[in-house]
Amino acid sequence: MDRLSAMETFVNVVEAGSFSGAARRLNVGQPAISKTVAQLEERLGVRLLLRSTRGLTPTEAGQSFYERARRSIEEADEADRAAQGAGAGLSGPLRICAAVTFARLRIVPHLKTFLTQHPNLTVDVVLDDRNIDMLEEGIDVALRMGTLADSGMTAKKIAQCERVVLGTPAYFKKAGKPKMPSDLAGHETIAHTRGGGGNTWTFRRGSTEAAVVTAGRLKVNAAEGVRAAVLAGMGITIASEWMFEQELKDGSVKRVLDDWALPAMDLWAVYPTGRLASAKARAFVAFVEEIMAA
Repeated sequence: MDRLSAMETFVNVVEAGSFSGAARRLNVGQPAISKTVAQLEERLGVRLLLRSTRGLTPTEAGQSFYERARRSIEEADEADRAAQGAGAGLSGPLRICAAVTFARLRIVPHLKTFLTQHPNLTVDVVLDDRNIDMLEEGIDVALRMGTLADSGMTAKKIAQCERVVLGTPAYFKKAGKPKMPSDLAGHETIAHTRGGGGNTWTFRRGSTEAAVVTAGRLKVNAAEGVRAAVLAGMGITIASEWMFEQELKDGSVKRVLDDWALPAMDLWAVYPTGRLASAKARAFVAFVEEIMAA
C-alpha cells in the first residue's frame, strides 16, 4: 500500500464525511476507498473512523492521524513545487476569507495587482463577518480582526490600527461634541455587536480608565450597517480607522475624544488548525502586509 496515497484517501474521506464523497473527489470507485481505509486501519492497528447512519466521523486516533496526514501531504506538495523551481511561480486556486467591509475597502481593490504578479493563480474570496469553519469551507487563509477566540489556531498578527470615536459634522452640529467619555450618555450611539465592542466602550488616558455603557437605540451586527448609519448622521460609533479611512480624509466624518485612547484593532492572518500554510497563502499574507504598511 502506498502510504502517501492512503493518507490522501483518508484525508478526503474525513473532509467529505463519507466514502462516496471521497470517491467523487478522487474520481475512483467507492469500494476502492473503503478497501484503502480498511487496510490503513489494519496496518496501524487502530480504528480511525466511526460509522453511523449520520455518516463518518474520525475517532480520537483518526483525528490525530488526519491532522498529521494532511500536513504530510501539503509538505509533499510543497516539495514538488520546490523541485520544479521557483521560476514556475504560484499556480492553482487560493481560497481566502475576510470580513465584508474590511475586504471591500482594503483588500479587493488591490487584488488586480496580486493577480498580475501571479498570472497562474486563481483567487476565491469568501466575504463573511462570521468566524466560519475554515476546514469545512476549504479556506487556505482568513483575515480576522480583534481578539482571536480560538488560541489553538495558527495565526500571525500582520497589522494594527487605532479605534476612534467618530460621527458626521451634521450630527455634531445638531447634538454637540462630547468632551469626556461620560458625555456619551447624552448622545445617540451606534453599537457594533459583532467584534465592535457592543454597548461597552472602554477608554484610557494615562493611568485613568473609563468604561462607558452607552444607551444608544441602534445596534448593528455588521460593519456595513454601522457605516451606513454613521454616514446617515444617526449617531456616534467607535470603529477602526480602516473602516472610515476615506471619510476621515475628506472630512465627511470627524473624530472626537482624541485625548482618550481605545484598545487598538489587530489584523490577523489565520490558517486552518493542523495545516501547513501553503506558499500561495504565505504570498497572499505578505501582499496584505505590504498593503497595510502602505
